[in-house]
Amino acid sequence: MGLPGAGVPWIKAKLDTGARTSSLHAFDIEVVGEGDDERVRFWLRPWQESSDDAVQVECAIHDRRTVRSSSGHTEERIVVMLDIAMLGQEFAAEVTLTNRDAMGFRMLIGRQALRRRFVVDPSRSFLGGRAPKHVRRTNRGK
Repeated sequence: MGLPGAGVPWIKAKLDTGARTSSLHAFDIEVVGEGDDERVRFWLRPWQESSDDAVQVECAIHDRRTVRSSSGHTEERIVVMLDIAMLGQEFAAEVTLTNRDAMGFRMLIGRQALRRRFVVDPSRSFLGGRAPKHVRRTNRGK
């Protein structure tokens, strides 16, 4: 899948029907502006263990929410609207920003983004294909 508005043609993502909102790996998150002009500027790396494709993104803050992780910890996160390109469709989705460095996937696609668009088959993997080899970076350490 990709994030066309952020200039990211490929990012390794996992569907997570247990998560309400989608989540994206982001670092150096900085709130800029004030009031109605409040925006967030952050960096994202589409591939683990690689800084070659790091992209800086700036967009409007859609919301702030307290999110409970799968391990039970709560965290306040900034929510943004991002365009997602997946399986031949492009759509806007709410995405929370958090550090996912320790996770195997840079992004989780939550059930709100999947709703009325996709049917999930938990027995299948990589139905959207893999990034071409010349684009891929290591995802399992060095």
